[in-house]
Amino acid sequence: MSRALDWDREGRLWPHREASAFVPSGGASWHVQRMGPPGAPQLLLLHGTGASVHSWRDVMPLLAEDHDCIAVDLPRHAFTAGHDLSDTSLPRMAARIAGLVRDLDLAPAAIIGHSAGAALAIQLALDHGYAGPIIGLNSALRPFPGPAAQVFPALAKALFVNPLVPRIFSATTTLPGEASRFLKRSTGSRLDETGLACYSALLRNPRHAKGALAMMANWDLPRLKARLSEVANPVLLVHSDKDAAIPLDWTREAAGWLPDASLEVMEGLGHLAHEEEPERAAALIRSFARQEESTP
Repeated sequence: MSRALDWDREGRLWPHREASAFVPSGGASWHVQRMGPPGAPQLLLLHGTGASVHSWRDVMPLLAEDHDCIAVDLPRHAFTAGHDLSDTSLPRMAARIAGLVRDLDLAPAAIIGHSAGAALAIQLALDHGYAGPIIGLNSALRPFPGPAAQVFPALAKALFVNPLVPRIFSATTTLPGEASRFLKRSTGSRLDETGLACYSALLRNPRHAKGALAMMANWDLPRLKARLSEVANPVLLVHSDKDAAIPLDWTREAAGWLPDASLEVMEGLGHLAHEEEPERAAALIRSFARQEESTP
């Protein structure tokens, strides 16, 4: 049995520890970070597959100057624990987040999602009545084309059911410099030392790796795509042109499937653009959020 990440061990690395709390909801314990003035418009921040709240480490303090920001570790990720494997599907994960939002008595003025977090934000709109603006950063909305749509989820399922895979993957990332090389290859991004330290801790942990694999195995983007025309929310898609994980053209195509979407391009950055240049990302988020807050 692989051990969970320990807040008093690995958690010592995590930025903004003073903003962290562990919140019971739906039979699970959620790691939540919150900062910003009480009573200010609320922003809910949802990270992508395999990440954690640390991915917002530099964006959140900037947004918290005039917003109440709430970031969560997704089910079976990082320091959130207690969810069933079935909670890693897109509809179930959105339902669990909706329950957490109710339990915390939140009313987000906007939801910001990175990669798979953008799909979660849209699922919250479709299934749980969220009607506010959505900002998707390097969004994972487009299914793989052709037969790959079936092959890749099937491969993720095959890897997930093999108990050795998360251990082998985690063991390889303990090699000197391998976590940095893996992130550069898979995302096209270059991160600071804090980001690399957090991702290294996550990648080395087989339980976290298994949670990320479960999420990949249970993600049904074709079904989400079929419903994108129902999304009435204003959506801003921010994408970088050097993203090694999700091509910019895929997001251009996805923007056309949404009734009220606009696209902003961050040039010269990878999939983790909001971690590479948080000031640019925060400025785009704040501008769109304020615009929508002022709309009657």
